[in-house]
Amino acid sequence: MLQGMKWNHRAAHERQSGMKIRHIEPIAVSLPLEHPLKMAGVEIATSENLLVRVESDDGAIGWGESAAAPQMTGETPQGMVAAVRYLAPALLGRDAADIAGATARMDARMYGNQSAKAAIEIALHDLVGRATGKPVYELLGGKRRGRIPVMWMIGTGDTEADFAEAADKKAAGFVAYKIKVGVVGLREDIRRTIGICERLGDGMLISADANQGYSVAEAVEYVRAVERTPLAFFEQPVRENDFTGLAQIARASRIPIGVDEGLHAPLYIRLHHEAHAAAGGSLKTIKFGGLRPVLAAAQLCESLNWKVNLACKAAESSVAAAAILHLAAVVPALDWGMSLTNQYLADDLTRSPIAVVAGHASVPDAPGLGVEVDEARVRKYRLRL
Repeated sequence: MLQGMKWNHRAAHERQSGMKIRHIEPIAVSLPLEHPLKMAGVEIATSENLLVRVESDDGAIGWGESAAAPQMTGETPQGMVAAVRYLAPALLGRDAADIAGATARMDARMYGNQSAKAAIEIALHDLVGRATGKPVYELLGGKRRGRIPVMWMIGTGDTEADFAEAADKKAAGFVAYKIKVGVVGLREDIRRTIGICERLGDGMLISADANQGYSVAEAVEYVRAVERTPLAFFEQPVRENDFTGLAQIARASRIPIGVDEGLHAPLYIRLHHEAHAAAGGSLKTIKFGGLRPVLAAAQLCESLNWKVNLACKAAESSVAAAAILHLAAVVPALDWGMSLTNQYLADDLTRSPIAVVAGHASVPDAPGLGVEVDEARVRKYRLRL
């Protein structure tokens, strides 16, 4: 891999369009977490992600990243690497700035594999942004907001530890939280949720996420037991395709229901909306295929009066975190917050990782994604498949 390049901004602005894609390289990595994250059906101690490195014919480089999520997208590191290698011939020689055309070409060549496609699409945005001297948010339409609250996930698997963590993160300045439920049993989840909300107090954005871990009856019992808490939304209580069950829970709940695993395209937003199954959803690049599809999904949500949460998958590096930050800067609204997951890693892949300061992150203003990949760390954590 070539080392990262320093760009002359004046020359970058004068660069003409027509830059061609010369090389696309998929790189699978396994990143260690600082502490395991526990959620319904899984405990995560390392994160297996895909980096994509795109190089143009004049030497410009762009990076993208997506997490492997077999239970959400059906994609594994091995499959994602294979998908990028299969897609690459259809993109080589194309104008790098024609990102919409690249997406259409990928969709025509290969069904699904949205996470692999997302890593390529993000890398193209980084490449074009660097080459033109523009931050990615300018390529997406312009910045609406520059400093954004970051959600903290609470899910140690130990109730007392969760209580202590909530108090610590409140003291650190966090104002947005997601409580992982569906792990330790319904009764304990109810006690945890109420106790965490009491410790956080008023004025916070607090949500709960079951990751499909409840039955309909359990979810109804949960929302009724915690209805006096300030939960802003309850995410994906039951299986992704259970529209009837979600609608039943929504009717029984004072707390709005959100969808995550059940959203993979604009069609699913419309289906949940028409079924009165949810009031909003979590949008991820790995589910929709990149930055522009997520932006379009957020615009659809706005037209339907749906709430939006933007999120990385647990746990992606600062490459994916920067991508979500640029999206957070441009989407019409962000009522249900933003999750960055590089903050859970023991090590990152960039020279200056995206920082969460007093519970907030600032959108990078440098060209492209605004982060510099440390290729020595990439080599250190590379998976040999």
